Amino acid sequence: MAELAASIEGIGVVGPGLCNWPATAAVLTGAAPYQPARTVLPAPEVLPPAERRRAGRTIRLALAVGAEAVAQARRDPRALASVFSSSGGDGDNCHEICLALADQQRLISPTRFHNSVHNAAAGYWSIAHDCTEASVTLCAYDGSFSAALLEAMTQIAQQSSPVLLIAYDTDYPAPIQAHRRIVDAFGVALVLAPVDGRAALATLRVALSPQAPTALTRPELEALRLSSPAARGLPLLEQLAQARTGTVTLDYLEELRLAVEILA
Repeated sequence: MAELAASIEGIGVVGPGLCNWPATAAVLTGAAPYQPARTVLPAPEVLPPAERRRAGRTIRLALAVGAEAVAQARRDPRALASVFSSSGGDGDNCHEICLALADQQRLISPTRFHNSVHNAAAGYWSIAHDCTEASVTLCAYDGSFSAALLEAMTQIAQQSSPVLLIAYDTDYPAPIQAHRRIVDAFGVALVLAPVDGRAALATLRVALSPQAPTALTRPELEALRLSSPAARGLPLLEQLAQARTGTVTLDYLEELRLAVEILA
């Protein structure tokens, strides 16, 4: 694989006990203790009223982390291509559709059907920000964050323009929860751009690797990393929060992972 490099200009995070990137960075540096709590998702005020009423937890999560990353990067959201990544999409909506299909009448509301497509979050983002740039939505089970990072950095290498990455997952209700355990909603967004000398938080280089994924040393944070596919990017976020250079290895495929080198 050819070397892929990009700069990070902005970060957004929402998860259990984590309300934004500064709060997450404080936990990852040890400046603040990690206090687990149910994820709190802000209302998607950027959406028009009709779309706001239809937006479930997955949409609110993706929009929240994306908006934070774009604001930190000081980029115009209308001008950003995007890569959205989710292991399973909207778990609550999937549950309600399954209940409807199990009923004798099998009636599914248009809103449920509308939100069932895997690129629903990308659609809501484009409506919220009047963005008509290209967007890709993908999934790769527990490697979904790495798949998105690899896709975004490939696009930057080809197009030499910035890309917004949004990785997000929400938990399923029972009984699906027993078969696909995602503990709570977790989302992370990165604004990535070509390495061109402009101010950036860090520069990344990625390559495929057979090494095992990097684990976090604090047990409570390692449990959080394993609790959601989107949270598998936490080792990278920890390096960025601590402003450390070095390489972390992230979950991707069964026999190949993604090695991410963080440069100053």
